[in-house]
Amino acid sequence: MTTPRAWLVGLALIVSLPLTSAHGSLVHADQLPQRLTDQEFWKLSSESSEPDGAFQSENLVSNEFRFQHVIPLLTRTATRDHAYLGVGPEQNFTYIAALRPSVAFIVDIRRGNLDLHLMYKALFEMSSSRSEFVARLFSRKPPAGLNASSTALDIFDAIRQAPPDEKIFERNLKAVVARLTGRHRFALSNADLHGVEFVYRAFFKDGPDIRYELLANPGFPVEGFPSYFDLMTTDDGKGQRRSYLASEEAFRFVKDMQARNLIVPVVGNFGGSKALRAVGAYLKQNDAIVSAFYVSNVEAYLRQQRIWGSFCANVAALPLDEASTFIRSVRGGFPWLKATPWLDYTSEITPILPEVAFCAPGRLARSS
Repeated sequence: MTTPRAWLVGLALIVSLPLTSAHGSLVHADQLPQRLTDQEFWKLSSESSEPDGAFQSENLVSNEFRFQHVIPLLTRTATRDHAYLGVGPEQNFTYIAALRPSVAFIVDIRRGNLDLHLMYKALFEMSSSRSEFVARLFSRKPPAGLNASSTALDIFDAIRQAPPDEKIFERNLKAVVARLTGRHRFALSNADLHGVEFVYRAFFKDGPDIRYELLANPGFPVEGFPSYFDLMTTDDGKGQRRSYLASEEAFRFVKDMQARNLIVPVVGNFGGSKALRAVGAYLKQNDAIVSAFYVSNVEAYLRQQRIWGSFCANVAALPLDEASTFIRSVRGGFPWLKATPWLDYTSEITPILPEVAFCAPGRLARSS
């Protein structure tokens, strides 16, 4: 029989042991706040941001059809409840819904992406369900007959049958702006207000068929890229649909993070001197670790500009552990898919630490 004294000693030993995750890494308890005030959110976004930059496309919608394919493995290797970093538009919401981070930063070179995410923030907060959200996103009358068990396909099929309505668009736009500037009191510039209107009108004009669009090659057929409908109704390659609109649970998780001001858009170049460093400093101040960093194919452009080394040093300065993971978009090597180039892209994940160990500030200085 175990004596009370022996039982207490055993309990003390158990409590003192470090916790480990399913993949063997130490579980790190982030000290991030459960909510940011409006002032904290706007200050964090504004003071972390760099000047607006240019890119070759609008990027209002992802062009990565297979972006869900990494999620089954990602959820087994990356750690929940840590920090998420990403780039670009709506695919981040799907990764956020899968990883359940404590905070998310969306860092993009274009200020237009910040305006896009502010639009999304307002729409999430104003919508009580997926069907209401999608109706607002495309300025349509909310369809009847949908409920929490409706699939994303059900919702988009119903929305497609409802015509776009200019009056609904104008009313919703006013509500979006009022929420951002009135309720939240974000100090949006006139350029930001025009930016929010621009992106919202694009969704109104093109509806669920809105697609990624090249600015450098406006004659390129947009049918070569997946539509919003395609991206929201596809699956993870194994039959499970994992988009942030695939279930009410996924939608509500993202909505809750938006309501608590925990999805923070930042303007910045991955190879710049400010944005990623500022995000890293904030996370370190709050004893937080990066769980996943969705970089898409941005590294290809950084290498073209010969600033990948600066990006590598920026990432090495982030708070990382052995479970921290890059999510990348890469060419899939499917030559028979040249007629539909968006199908040639796939996603992959890889541990961050081994790739940036050489770029740690001390080593970088010694090697230069």
